[in-house]
Amino acid sequence: MAELAYREALRRALIEEMDRDENVFLMGEDIGRYQGTFRVTAGLFEKYGARRVVDTPISEPGIVGISTGAALMGLRPVVEMMTMSFSILALDQIINHAAKVRYMSGGQFSVPLVIRGPGGAANQLSAQHSHSMEGWYAHVPGLKVVAPSTPSDAYGMLKTAIRDDNPVIFTENPGLYGIKGEVDDDEFLVPFGKAVVRREGTDLSLVAYSRMVHVCLEAAERLDKEDGVSVEVVDVRSLVPMDTDTIFASVRKTHRAVVVYEDWKSGGFGAEICTRIQESCFDDLDAPVGRVGGLNVPMPYARNLELQCIPNADDVVEKSRQTLQGVI
Repeated sequence: MAELAYREALRRALIEEMDRDENVFLMGEDIGRYQGTFRVTAGLFEKYGARRVVDTPISEPGIVGISTGAALMGLRPVVEMMTMSFSILALDQIINHAAKVRYMSGGQFSVPLVIRGPGGAANQLSAQHSHSMEGWYAHVPGLKVVAPSTPSDAYGMLKTAIRDDNPVIFTENPGLYGIKGEVDDDEFLVPFGKAVVRREGTDLSLVAYSRMVHVCLEAAERLDKEDGVSVEVVDVRSLVPMDTDTIFASVRKTHRAVVVYEDWKSGGFGAEICTRIQESCFDDLDAPVGRVGGLNVPMPYARNLELQCIPNADDVVEKSRQTLQGVI
């Protein structure tokens, strides 16, 4: 069992899949000689050369268009977006082409394409570089969307994504790249569509994905120490497909739930999770489903203002206490 940083786990997965299958190749801006903005692809240009680690011009529509065509011809491209915010420029290619080709061809063609990169706020990257795009893509039939929270899941889910015959949006919160965790030395895959309980509890369920899982774990510890409340934390990790069985089982055990997500609160993917809980677990709930999301404002540059826009443990603790008291 090795302790790896999140970025190192991603790199290990890329190396193993590129060694396993010569059809796997990488594309993106500054991923080769520069080794990637967040250093995920460090050393890969030297190892595999310019044919399999392709530095591209600054043209997201071109990158995704070329990679979609390559996938249709039997290759397995892995595209790195310098930030998922920039994928907005390629929405036509992603939504109207990559996501729809398999359906529109009656299953005759597949698009084994992975689009990965940092999604969410980093330190002072400002409004145009801080979008959480996962909810946008989870809205589109034909795309799979995952958001791993640990190095182990980052490793196993990226390998699963590369082997999938469907386009996968693989979002990595920039706040996670440096965190460390144990990753099994033996090769393994983490399946899509399976949530995991990170902390057992009986009084309240916190449901989250990506970096907010760690925020919820911190909040759960505080609620235990300060209030004597037993909090369960569910890591959704796979948005599409989503494992509602694990979420519902937790809610039916604790009878209360708070959903936490970094995206803008209005219309974010957490609202979808809340709705599914409300629809399927209404008779099991002792209080309305709580929700903690990002402020509905463009991300400020000033660090003090940025921090106010991103959910933190204080926000989760406050909403949890309200939910435990039955306050809307």
